[in-house]
Amino acid sequence: MTLNDLTVDFSHVEREKLLSSWIWLIGERKLPILISSSGDAFVQDIDDGSISFLDTGSPTLDVVASSYDEFSSLLSNKEFVVNYLAVAMVGDLIQSGKKLKSGEIYSLIKPCALGGEYSFDNIEPC
Repeated sequence: MTLNDLTVDFSHVEREKLLSSWIWLIGERKLPILISSSGDAFVQDIDDGSISFLDTGSPTLDVVASSYDEFSSLLSNKEFVVNYLAVAMVGDLIQSGKKLKSGEIYSLIKPCALGGEYSFDNIEPC
């Protein structure tokens, strides 16, 4: 499995608009730099350059790196990638035939807040 399997190319979308529904949590001074195939995002603060992880399931926002260079190094760290990019889940979904098309992410059919569960039957490409 490669980083391309674990992330989504969003170059066709305006970065400023991609996470507009998350402004309430991330603020207006952070832009996405990487979107995971599970729908989470890494955002960079345009003031100090720090990188934060937006966990869309929790929802939480936590700083993971103080700079883009530090973040790039983390993407070479197996433990970091496994913890933040849902490697096991994505691998299982791909093996079960639920492979993403360009621009898609994995999404819960029924969100946990509405009684859904994190199970393969409740996850689909979208």
